[in-house]
Amino acid sequence: MKALLRVLHYLRPYRLLACATLASAIAATALDLVPPWLIKIVIDDVIQAHRPELLGWAVAGLIGAYALKNVFISLRIRLNNTLEQRVVCDLRNQVFAALQRLSISYFENRSSGEIMSRVTNDTEHMERIFVDGLEGMLTASLTLAGITVMLFVLNWKLALLSLIPIPVLVLSATAFTGRVHRYYHDIRRHAAELNAYLHDALSGIRETMGFNRQAYEQARFDARSRRYSDSNLDAMRLWSFYSPGMMFVGSIGTVLILWYGTGEVTRGVLTIGELVMFLSYLALFYVPVNQIHSVNHMLQHALAGSERVFEILDARSEVQDRPGAAAPAGRLGGAVRFDGISFAYRPDVPVLQSLTLVVRPGERIALVGPSGAGKSTLLKLLMRLYDVQSGAILLDRYDLRDLSLAFLRSQIGFVQQEPFLFNGTVKENIAYGDLDADQAGIEDAARAARAHEFIDELPDGYDTWIGERGVKLSVGQKQRVSIARVLLKNPPLVVFDEATSNIDTETEVKIREALDNLTRGRTTFIIAHRLSTLRNVDRIVVMDRGRIVEQGVHQELLVRGGLYAGLYEAQFQD
Repeated sequence: MKALLRVLHYLRPYRLLACATLASAIAATALDLVPPWLIKIVIDDVIQAHRPELLGWAVAGLIGAYALKNVFISLRIRLNNTLEQRVVCDLRNQVFAALQRLSISYFENRSSGEIMSRVTNDTEHMERIFVDGLEGMLTASLTLAGITVMLFVLNWKLALLSLIPIPVLVLSATAFTGRVHRYYHDIRRHAAELNAYLHDALSGIRETMGFNRQAYEQARFDARSRRYSDSNLDAMRLWSFYSPGMMFVGSIGTVLILWYGTGEVTRGVLTIGELVMFLSYLALFYVPVNQIHSVNHMLQHALAGSERVFEILDARSEVQDRPGAAAPAGRLGGAVRFDGISFAYRPDVPVLQSLTLVVRPGERIALVGPSGAGKSTLLKLLMRLYDVQSGAILLDRYDLRDLSLAFLRSQIGFVQQEPFLFNGTVKENIAYGDLDADQAGIEDAARAARAHEFIDELPDGYDTWIGERGVKLSVGQKQRVSIARVLLKNPPLVVFDEATSNIDTETEVKIREALDNLTRGRTTFIIAHRLSTLRNVDRIVVMDRGRIVEQGVHQELLVRGGLYAGLYEAQFQD
């Protein structure tokens, strides 16, 4: 119920549309009560009382009632669908906006497929609340209320008899709701697991082909698909008992009315027309009762999805703007100070321990060390993907936590080890660095990144579609496009995670030239994997087990014979 009330909150901006939908439903329901009354007139007045002059009026009334009812039904459907699409669009947009606000830890602890399932599948299931749920429940309730009033007006004794099955129906519906809701939670969870696996399998299709593991992956998919199917069957099995059972209980009311009403007719208390009219209203009475059961079944499925969607909307970002966070005017200088910072992803496994490092504006710093030394974590903290747990990071004497996240990240350019390119054109991917850039600015950035030459040779130049994650480009080409994107952004700080993939010498030279253009006049942090390329940096910072163990230039560190010299020697021998 709490989730349903929360969903209803999204109707507030569309109150007029909701009221128009309600008015159309009320009108259609009222017109639905007219035909049984006209049928009574035909039986009692036209046939038994021999008044044929009333037949034309009765037939015209039936045609008019049916026609107007369907006009209002059509209007209700159109209004309700408009309402539903607007509300669901708002909800989907809010879910995506919530994802944009969450910390990187949220995404690192969940699969992309599982998150996608919540944004798409679970949100789509919430549509049923508005399409069939609220509309069906509203229509059924109005019909039920109207017919109940008519039944008691016509004959209160027969009306009381018709209500005998209601307590059984209510108790059964309550028991069914509690049980089926658990089933639908399992269904949504298994659907998310299936989508998560499918996303992973499609992303890794090249590895599957390369290792000839199609049969293995098929078996993994079959297992998840079977679990999803079985969870659906559990819910459907329960419904297969519940739905016919409720229809049977409801039909008992009709039998009781027919039995008692026939006696009333034979005693002259009721006319045949009145009994037929009462039975007609009674047939209409149990239609919305059964409809409410069906809507309840559907609602449990939709509400199970809505709870998963609300988990995203309610999730709190671990990294947030402080009240009064600053956004200084203009461009920062790029001075950075890591002041005794410590950090751990898990309390028992420290990643950085009381680390202090001072970087001058425009200085090029190379971070070197064995795997797990904390290099990537240090730069994640600089970009406030996580917050330090002790100590502070200062940028131009501002504590990062006192700067707004939007401003901070506007001052940093990031080139990943495996550059991510969006499924679009080369131009769109470079322009991601500055959405207002013109063609000339994009081409200038590409030239500085040594990318213009190969882009110009693509089938459609800058308008070439490069596929998902830039699959149509080589690793070196993707990295140069990524560098061009940061050049277009023109930030005072640059973070560059050097690629370890094997690339040819010519490509490496072009990337080096692009990197020189990118880092000129900017404070730069380079996570270095190939130590032979570090001769031109201003300082090499060697890390091990979350601490800085050495600092200096390339030749100086080699002479010392410490960890850096050992790493260099091992890489050189390799």
